[in-house]
Amino acid sequence: MTMRWAIMTDETGWHTGRLKKACRARGIEARCVDLAACRFDSTWQPHGLAIPGFGRALPDAVLVRGIAGGTFEQVTMRLGVLHALRELGVPVYNDARAIERSVDKSMTSFLLNLHGVPTPPTWVGESAASAQRVVVREAAAGRQVVLKPLFGSQGNGLRRFGAGISTRGQPGSVAPLPKLSTYDQVAYLQRFVPHRPGQLGFDWRVLVIGGRAVAAMRRIGGKGWVHNVARGARCEPAALEAHLAELAVRAAAALGLDYAGVDLIPDPCEDARAWVLEVNGVAAWRGLQSVTDIDIAALLVDDLLSRKLADNAALQCVNAASPSSSNVAAPGHAAASERAGAASPCATALDAAAMSLTRRHDAA
Repeated sequence: MTMRWAIMTDETGWHTGRLKKACRARGIEARCVDLAACRFDSTWQPHGLAIPGFGRALPDAVLVRGIAGGTFEQVTMRLGVLHALRELGVPVYNDARAIERSVDKSMTSFLLNLHGVPTPPTWVGESAASAQRVVVREAAAGRQVVLKPLFGSQGNGLRRFGAGISTRGQPGSVAPLPKLSTYDQVAYLQRFVPHRPGQLGFDWRVLVIGGRAVAAMRRIGGKGWVHNVARGARCEPAALEAHLAELAVRAAAALGLDYAGVDLIPDPCEDARAWVLEVNGVAAWRGLQSVTDIDIAALLVDDLLSRKLADNAALQCVNAASPSSSNVAAPGHAAASERAGAASPCATALDAAAMSLTRRHDAA
C-alpha cells in the first residue's frame, strides 16, 4: 500500500513543494502538517495522538521541515508531539531531541566541544557581570567576542564586543554589553574569528544527509561581517574539500542529526583548518540548491526512505523480540499493519521501503 508521510511545517512554499514532488516520484503520499494543529487526546484511540489528515492512524514517517515559534508552553507541546511520535514507533527525521540540541546554541557548543569538533571558545550564562568579565579578558588579549541570542537564526541579533570596540566618546575603553533583557536574560558569547586581511569575508555551509556531506557553498559578503543569505550574502559553489566534509559530518553526528546545515568559517592563519560556528537542525537549502546540480529534496527523501525507515524497523524488531518489551509502540503501527495485510510492524516498514525504492529505480 502507499506510504503516507507527514511533513511537519508551519508554512508551505518552495521547500515543501520540492519535498512533496520528491515523495510523489517515489510513490509516497506526503501531507504538510502544522505541529500547532496536532494535539494530545487520551480518548483518541488507540494511541492518544491526533495528527490532522491522518484520522486515527499515524504517519508512516515524519520529516520535520519547520517548527513555528511561540510561547515556551507552545514550543514545548509541539516538540512533545515529535517526542510522542518517536515513542509510538514512527520514524521522525530529525527527531525532537536532535532539534532541541541544535536550536539551543549553548547545547550545540557544549556537544561540539565534548566531541572534539573544532569550534570557537564559547561562554554562556545568566550573569551579566560574568559575561562582561569575559569581554574584558578577551579584549585584553586583543580579541573580540560575538553576542548572540540563544535561540536565533539568519544572523539576527548578532553584535561584536571587545578589542577595538569602545564606548562612544571614550577611546580605549571596552564597550559594555547591553542589558541582558534584550537577549532573554542569557548571554551567549562566542570568540570572533576574523577573516584574513585583504580578503572578502566568507563562510561555508555544508549540508550533511545521513552521515554524509553531500554539497557545500560559500556565502560571501552580506551586511557587515555576518555572512548570511537572509542578510544579503551571495552564494557561490564550493568544492567539498575533505577537511570540510569531515568536520561537518562530525558536527552533525555530535548532535544526533539525520540531516544538518553546518556553518564553518576558515581559520585566519591556516589554509586547511576551519571552525564550526553553528549546526542547523531544520536547515533551509534554497541558496545551496541554486549553486548545485544535486536534487537536495530527493536526497533527503531517499535517506529517510532507505536508511531511517530501515533502522527504525530493525529497532522495532529488536524491541518486539525483547522479553521485557512493552506494546506501547504497537498502536502506532496498527494502521500500517492493517493497510499491509496485518504483517508485523518491522516487516511492514521494511517491505514498504523496499517497494518504494523498487518503484523509484524502475522509474529511473
